[in-house]
Amino acid sequence: MGKKVTQIDKILSFVKTNDIKFIDMKFMDFPGQWQHFTIPANQLDKNTFSDGLGFDGSSIRGWKNINDSDMLIIPDANTMFVDTFIEAPTISLICDVYEPATKERYSRCPRNIVLKATEYLKSTGIADTAYFGPEAEFFVFDDVRFDSTPNGCFYKVDSVEGRWNSGTDEGPNLGYKPRYKEGYFPVPPTDSLNDLRNEMVINLIDAGIEVEAQHHEVASGGQCEIDLKFEPLLKAADQLLMFKYIVKNTAKRHNKTATYMPKPIMGDNGSGMHVHISLWKKGKPLFAGTGYAGLSEMGLYFIGGILKHAPSLLAFTNPTTNSYKRLVPGFEAPVNLAYSQRNRSASVRIPMYSANPKSKRIEFRCPDPSCNPYLAFSAMMMAGLDGIMNRIDPGDPLEKDIYDMAPEELKDVPSTPASLEEALNALTDDHEYLLKGDVFTEDVIKTWIDYKIDKEIKPMALQPHPYEFALYYDV
Repeated sequence: MGKKVTQIDKILSFVKTNDIKFIDMKFMDFPGQWQHFTIPANQLDKNTFSDGLGFDGSSIRGWKNINDSDMLIIPDANTMFVDTFIEAPTISLICDVYEPATKERYSRCPRNIVLKATEYLKSTGIADTAYFGPEAEFFVFDDVRFDSTPNGCFYKVDSVEGRWNSGTDEGPNLGYKPRYKEGYFPVPPTDSLNDLRNEMVINLIDAGIEVEAQHHEVASGGQCEIDLKFEPLLKAADQLLMFKYIVKNTAKRHNKTATYMPKPIMGDNGSGMHVHISLWKKGKPLFAGTGYAGLSEMGLYFIGGILKHAPSLLAFTNPTTNSYKRLVPGFEAPVNLAYSQRNRSASVRIPMYSANPKSKRIEFRCPDPSCNPYLAFSAMMMAGLDGIMNRIDPGDPLEKDIYDMAPEELKDVPSTPASLEEALNALTDDHEYLLKGDVFTEDVIKTWIDYKIDKEIKPMALQPHPYEFALYYDV
């Protein structure tokens, strides 16, 4: 018998055969941004995948102090993709972070939390695979400017598609601007970004990501969506980061800028990230059954866990102060914690496109794409599992359009937190479900809360807002 060819062997062969010059090592910081450094291709060998590469962890947000800063990254051989956004021939590898002294995974490495969540799922015996399908919306702008100084603060975004430019002298202005809240789905020329999105899709497919569809989204000013095929938990999180990287860099090639900020435009729809979730065991779907909307008892209990823990869950799925400018009534964002089939005003929806049991899933509509997917997806799964293990009844479904219901009809329907601070307070009070299986740790949760308060909530509270001048300057 011949020697078994490993994935590492395939990477080393690919590097040699394709004359790859550089290896880009990508890893995730604590809040949710990819970081990287690059090595020449001749520095990559089999030992790299076991011994790793050292770096200074003290400069990475939310990580170590300078007196204990040595860290290791070890690339995952299953994550290679050709990085066409780097001029020299380059492949990228997604890495895990380790403690150099013990060679144990670093507890605050977000990818480590997904790996622990995957193992915990299997250990419960409930399921062996959790599939996630995120729909991350984004805006493509032609110009963005912002500044914040002790004596001033402003932002301004612009798009040739923006309805606000319908009266601008563009020499000439051709007039094809999507109306506010009517960007879903006019054909070109009103949809001016179709070719750009197609190029993004080609680049995603070339990187090994399966794409289901692309389209313009509801908002004026360049809101878009590209839907990825559902994948197991770890791969889904990895691919969401690849997706954001490829979209942003494709836009930049055309002198445009893409943002996943939840609410960059006042008065129009924000960018959400509806997440489709299902559990499987031994190749069989577990959410299909004879209950409401074709769900199994397990699927309904999973919803019960999501709804019960949603206030604390949003500290990870909607982790910015800007997130809560999207979660307001009137812009298709789900602000009431209820579930329903087909109803897009509910926080949890059961899609009814197909009767195939393999298509049966739940859709959690609160999250937005500013989240760290490793933390957000893991937390969603843990909340759902808690619902299954404790048989949490989700209550009755809400079939009405919530936005048209009278206040007295909604008095018993709980709402999402009104601010990041409220979500963090909920996480402080409700996080036992995240600690099971050591998936999250008390240190991770405390560090997350402290970081968000110190780096985001307090600075925002101290900065005068431009609109305050409109309200109060003449007092």
